[in-house]
Amino acid sequence: MLAGTGDVRIGKDVFPIRPGDIIACPPGGPEAAHQIVNTGPEELGYLAARTKQSPEIGDYPETGRFGALAELAANADGIPRRLMFMGRQDQSLNYWEGE
Repeated sequence: MLAGTGDVRIGKDVFPIRPGDIIACPPGGPEAAHQIVNTGPEELGYLAARTKQSPEIGDYPETGRFGALAELAANADGIPRRLMFMGRQDQSLNYWEGE
C-alpha cells in the first residue's frame, strides 16, 4: 500500500489496510477472491503485480462472472495476440452448437 486507508476482502474475511502493508492474493476459488476498497477520505494508492501466467481465469463470485485471458503467440507480422473473454457460466455454448 502506498497511500490512503481501506479494507481488503479475501474470501469472506475483511482486513484493514494502510500504507506500508503488503498483500499477497494467491489464485484459488471463492475462498481466495479478493477486493480492495477505499474506506478513507483520501485517494487509495497501491502497486499491483501479477505473474502473467497464461491462461489466467478470474472468478467473480459476487456477480457470477468469470474472465479468461490467454497470451497467444505473435502473428506473422510479430504482433502479440491476446484472447480475452468475460461472461457467466450460464452463457456457455454447447461444444457442437452452430457447427
